[in-house]
Order: sequence, then structure tokens, then C-alpha cells
Amino acid sequence: MINKLPKIKSPLKQKVLLLLTTGVLLGLTRSPKQYFKIVHMATKEWKFIDRQYLYRLIGEFREKRLIDYQEKANGEIKIIITERGKLFLLNYDIDNMKIKKSEPWDGKWRVVFFDIPEKHRRARDALREKLKEIGFRELQQSVFIQPYPCFEEINFLIEFFEVRKWVLLAEIDQITNEAQLLIRFNLNKN
Repeated sequence: MINKLPKIKSPLKQKVLLLLTTGVLLGLTRSPKQYFKIVHMATKEWKFIDRQYLYRLIGEFREKRLIDYQEKANGEIKIIITERGKLFLLNYDIDNMKIKKSEPWDGKWRVVFFDIPEKHRRARDALREKLKEIGFRELQQSVFIQPYPCFEEINFLIEFFEVRKWVLLAEIDQITNEAQLLIRFNLNKN
């Protein structure tokens, strides 16, 4: 039986784990467009990761049993994703991502603000569409709101679309016109 999956909050650690499992991701995708996007992203991102940091992360992932080593006949060491690691990755399946509704609602609002430059329009539009798809409501053109905890998922999306420096996340207790939001999300505030 698989124990509870570890929390990996660092977006860089999430990215490294995704890069280590590019083969698994390629096997899960059914779209040729997505396939080439994964290959392009992985090739590009490996160049920017500090090798010493990478080796430390690989050790940490092995300790958490997300990856393992396999020695080939020629003496090379191959890093393989474990079943536990595959389950962890499925938690971040972007095509099937959902935000869990917490019952009872904690009374806090999660807000995503972004100001992504025009030259990154495709990433901006993709982020906007994904936020809508996972249950966010648009307050203004680049401001989205949602009532349930979701920072891990949003951090994953920010890394996936490579827009971290233009996105802010907030958790707030009060907002004007809250009554309208309560109706839109079908919530009651106690």
C-alpha cells in the first residue's frame, strides 16, 4: 500500500520532478501538440537548472521514494520514476486539474493577479483559460477569485506556463461586493 504522498511546495522542485519524469508525461499525453510542447519545455528547462541543486533534489526525491536508481548492464545508472512518483505526478495532471471544495468553507478568498506582457500573450491567455476551467471567476481582466485553497495548484500552473514573475497570489478575508461572490459560488458565510 502506498503511504500518503509528500507535499512538494517549491515550484522549482515540482519542475525538476516533472523534468525527471518527462517520459512518463509523454506516455500520458494523447495530443501530438502537447507531446511536442513537453519535449520542447524539457529540453529548454534542463539548461537552466543548477547541477549541484539538481543532485541534492534527486537525493531528496529518492529518499521520499518518488524516484529510484537502476543500474544498466554497461554500468550506467538510470533514474526511474516509482509508482509513488507516478501517483504524485497524476496529482498535477494539467488536463484534469481540479480544485477541491473544502467543507465547510473557511471564509477566505484566493485571488490571482497578473500583468503578463503582450509578448507572452499565449501564456497569458492559456493561464486565463485554465483559471476559468478550474473554477475561478474573473473579477477584472487580469484578476481572478476562488473560495477554496489552491496555492499548490496555482504555483504549478505558474511554473507550467512560465509566468512566475508576472503573477501574484493572495488570500483575503474580506472583499467589497462579497454578497455577489457568495451567490456566484453558491456559498454561505457564517
